[in-house]
Amino acid sequence: MPRTLIEQILAAHLVEGELAPGAPIQIRIDQTLCQDATGTMAFLELEAMGVERVKTELSVQYVDHNTSQMGPENANDHLYLQSVCAAKGVYFSRPGNGICHQVHLERFGIPGKTLLGSDSHTPTGGGIGMVAIGAGGLDVARAMAGHPFKLVCPRVIGIHLTGKLSPWVSAKDVILKVLEILSSKGNVGTAVEYFGEGVKTLSVPERATITNMGAELGVTTSVFPSDEATREFLAAEGREADWRPLSAEAGCHYDRIIEIDLSELVPLAACPSNPANIKTVAEVAGLPVNQVLIGSCTNSSLKDLRLVAAMLKDRIVSPNCTLGIAPGSKQVLRMLSEDGSLAILLAAGCRILESACGPCIGQGFSPASDSITVRTFNRNFLNRSGTKNDQSYLVSPATAVATALTGVLSDPRQVAQDLGLVEPVWEMPKQFVIDDRMVIVPPPAGQAGEIVRKETIGEPPHCTPLPETLDGEAVIKVADRITTDHIMPAGANLKLRSNIPRYAKVVFECFNEPGKPTFAERAAALRDAGKAGFIVAGESYAQGSSREHAAICPMYLGVRAVLAISIERIHAANLVNFGILPLYFTDPADYEAIQEGSHLRIEKVAQQILNGDEVQAELLAADGAVRRFTLKCTLTAEDRRIVLAGGILNA
Repeated sequence: MPRTLIEQILAAHLVEGELAPGAPIQIRIDQTLCQDATGTMAFLELEAMGVERVKTELSVQYVDHNTSQMGPENANDHLYLQSVCAAKGVYFSRPGNGICHQVHLERFGIPGKTLLGSDSHTPTGGGIGMVAIGAGGLDVARAMAGHPFKLVCPRVIGIHLTGKLSPWVSAKDVILKVLEILSSKGNVGTAVEYFGEGVKTLSVPERATITNMGAELGVTTSVFPSDEATREFLAAEGREADWRPLSAEAGCHYDRIIEIDLSELVPLAACPSNPANIKTVAEVAGLPVNQVLIGSCTNSSLKDLRLVAAMLKDRIVSPNCTLGIAPGSKQVLRMLSEDGSLAILLAAGCRILESACGPCIGQGFSPASDSITVRTFNRNFLNRSGTKNDQSYLVSPATAVATALTGVLSDPRQVAQDLGLVEPVWEMPKQFVIDDRMVIVPPPAGQAGEIVRKETIGEPPHCTPLPETLDGEAVIKVADRITTDHIMPAGANLKLRSNIPRYAKVVFECFNEPGKPTFAERAAALRDAGKAGFIVAGESYAQGSSREHAAICPMYLGVRAVLAISIERIHAANLVNFGILPLYFTDPADYEAIQEGSHLRIEKVAQQILNGDEVQAELLAADGAVRRFTLKCTLTAEDRRIVLAGGILNA
């Protein structure tokens, strides 16, 4: 049978299983990437495995998340990462070199290769024809150790692009339209592949914006073909030898085809507080905006920021608004400096941020209370900005600049008409500025110095095997679309990532009530009493980040099972990796019946999950009444063994 591009790449890397949608498979991983918010734990786990040297074709560790150094924690982690990378044979991208996804696209990504990254936006690499997948740090550590990556063979959704984008409509509007169609939940076990004549009209930076925000769909990966535009991009990066043409085979089957005529799209916005809450910019135009931010791994390319400079030339930001700009990489920043764009941005009153993730993960530039912030980022989860009850809108760079100039949410088409602006024509540079001196190449084996371990570097916590009976309480009950930011707050708390006992104190912090015991206190009390903690959740539990701390910290607090209507792919894998049993309600009424504090019990755990896909559980009332209900276990045989053992490091 003719194959989609995704199926071709998976087939070339298949180690175990059958390429049938829904079937468990294992694939060989060519490249890995880590960033500093997840990399510290990944390398501690790699050390715990006793791995002397990574076995991938290429592994890169980036420092881009926690670059602000308020206290010693972040700098301590960076020293550890640099030294452990030297010891293990991993390239180290220094702070200031740029955001992992932007830099990896520029300097390391190769069409047809597989990339596994400990960051949920790793699918950015699909913009040049890679199967790039986000995962938890432990899965990435296993890949660096030479193990294949386990996943469910995805159903492939084809998105057929026709036409060409109209002036002032951008790639960001394309992916926001896809989010409007597919939403941010219900897409586990699928992947997205773009094809059609419209693909040829999109440059690699535009394609990377679209695949980057595919993470918000909850799909395994998003992929564009590798064509002449890909060759042109890689040639400009001095890497034309890495290029090869790749596309779907004629007559291949897609599980579903979505038709999008690029010429019919209009500027869109993701409204608070979900990336799939889509409206046209025209619908929300006129809202007063106090802050605009342009950057993140979604929209910080040279193409994006040259457009920004062209719109701001000889103009100044509204006095009612602050405009911050974070170039995606040192390469982008240098080229903006050399072509005069940076001077235009400064003259317009822009505040230039470091080439890092920064405000996208709540690291500075939090908006004022009760104000609107407009961002070109990929996520607008509630409180993610660092301001409680924030109002964050996600838009394209063109919409962001139009808004910064007027001080109100504005359609760039209208602003362009009012100001007499003509959209600049983007041309791929013949040669990007290439300077890899901020990437430290690891020395030959045996020539690295000592691994630096400051006092804030902990150890990966180990879980105990699952007991024969899980008897305890629902420590918390949450609704649909709970994100990993709800579970493990980012922002200033991220510097605690290497200290699990300390970081665990803020699990589900946003749901704590003044004067009442916190989630962490209640869970730890159950743990110390020998009882099991349960998390009860609705649909699409743990959207968002690949942050495995959302499994590690609850495990440390004694949580042994998550009962949910549905769980997102990366988090479900992280739960297994750290010995927490993921189970699914077969009847929504059972979810409704359980409340926070409910007494729950599952007997003969090992026997039940080893002998079938149904698990019998009990809800015990204070008056002695027992409600028996059925849960579904969808784990593979290997994952059942792992979770029973208390996680991968035990198994």
